[in-house]
Amino acid sequence: MPEETTPVGSDALVRLLHPMKENYQGPPPRRPRGNPRDFSAWSFLFLAVVAVVLRPSQDSEVHNLLSRAGRLREALEFIRVPHRPTIGRRLQAQVPEAEAQIAALGQQLLTEVERGAEESEISAVDGRRDEAAGPLWHKSSREEGSVPVGFRNGDTASAWSQSGYRGWVQGYRLVRQGLGGPAPVPLFAVWRPTNENEAVLATTALAANQLAVTDVLVGASPFGAPDFTDQYAQAGGGGLTPPQVPLQGHAWKAARSASRKETSDLLFQRILQASGLKACQVKGRGRTGAFVLASGWLYQLIFLDNYRHGRPMADIKDLIDDARWRSAA
Repeated sequence: MPEETTPVGSDALVRLLHPMKENYQGPPPRRPRGNPRDFSAWSFLFLAVVAVVLRPSQDSEVHNLLSRAGRLREALEFIRVPHRPTIGRRLQAQVPEAEAQIAALGQQLLTEVERGAEESEISAVDGRRDEAAGPLWHKSSREEGSVPVGFRNGDTASAWSQSGYRGWVQGYRLVRQGLGGPAPVPLFAVWRPTNENEAVLATTALAANQLAVTDVLVGASPFGAPDFTDQYAQAGGGGLTPPQVPLQGHAWKAARSASRKETSDLLFQRILQASGLKACQVKGRGRTGAFVLASGWLYQLIFLDNYRHGRPMADIKDLIDDARWRSAA
């Protein structure tokens, strides 16, 4: 199939890559041993973003996309089309890189985005369970190490956990912190098996200087654990979770609930609507995480670009749709 020849300047998807390159937080450390890689780490992180926009999920689909879209491949700085196993392997390794980029850009957002002189810096942290693709591998069989007869194409990297409103879920957990104003935007995110504790993940991220420290952090009950709230207070922030609100503090509880809805719930909803990733499309923590985290990073990037150019900060979905439907790729 001949490659497309549309000029780069007319490709909405390629234009979307510009703020990504401008705000990429430096290259990862050089590999101390082995042959130098043909492709950079950022090229595959950007490729994950492209996959979120154009929605190819399988390695063969991504390979075909790069094979036929010469301008896009050039913008991603691929010197050649990677082999399909290389695409799969490198995308699976993008979770730490994507988490680091989201945390770094979150700090940039806190520094750059202005708020009113008397407005407190408020963020909210929450978790979401995403059900894994494929058939269920029940917990009892996992613990026994037995694979049921007829079990095929299941996501064996996923895990089980139980919630009060969704029951048992086999899948993954996304823990995300979002800035409350002037418009919701991600500051931090991690992608883990769903059986990992949200408060423990937040505590670990705080110790690693990844979780953003704001004047007020709003969270659900799991984030009210003393180990986390005490460390957050020592770092200079204040927590507002159910265990920290007096039993008679109905006004505080109402304010906390409203803040969560206006930040975490709204942010989850907007990112899902903008990216269209409402369910796990692939299998494995690395592959699913690469796409989910890339969608959050893309949301941050467009938000910041809109802010710098005086555009509505929440006008993100239309720009992604423009890149999706009008891209020459």
